[in-house]
Amino acid sequence: MTERITRDLITDRLGDVKYDRFLFYLMGPYKSFNLNYVLSEEERREIDVDDLPGPLRKLFRNRSDINEAQALLRRIQGELRTEPGVNAFLALDVNVDTEEVDAVTQSIEYTRCSNATAFVVPFLGHNFGVGEEAGSVLATLAETRGDRLVFVHENDVTSAMIRSANARWDLRIETYETETELVDTLRRFAGEIMHRERRGDLEHRH
Repeated sequence: MTERITRDLITDRLGDVKYDRFLFYLMGPYKSFNLNYVLSEEERREIDVDDLPGPLRKLFRNRSDINEAQALLRRIQGELRTEPGVNAFLALDVNVDTEEVDAVTQSIEYTRCSNATAFVVPFLGHNFGVGEEAGSVLATLAETRGDRLVFVHENDVTSAMIRSANARWDLRIETYETETELVDTLRRFAGEIMHRERRGDLEHRH
């Protein structure tokens, strides 16, 4: 039977924090869209990545870039779970099999269940978007959950996707120069959502 993604399921699979019912979903560049993880070494040797058109070349992102992006999210997650103590999580933490529920659908459901969602876009030496997952989340939920979404990108990132998403959905967009700034921005965003829920401006998620 296909696993149903709910707030209770997510909370049950995460560790305890001060505000365990305040779910903060963190999205970033994921290896699911990196062909280096899909093709064998022999297949990769047969492809001259430099000769590929730009959109295809992007699918051969450097593994170390992907790993660094995930390490960044892990560090941010740890900071948010410590102070203010919200239940920050990555899709990997909930451990729903992508054979049962594909990655895009998972991201939509995690966003739907969460009090807050952040798309974090680091530069890592080149422009690096969050791709299909973020676009699908925005297309599905931006109108009804836009107040709970934030895009935070490093100063050097110039993404056509971010610009078009901002024009289409009037997204909240923040920039950062340092990891400390990034953490501070996300803490401030979580605090604003908490405050608006307590005031009744936003539905209080239990």
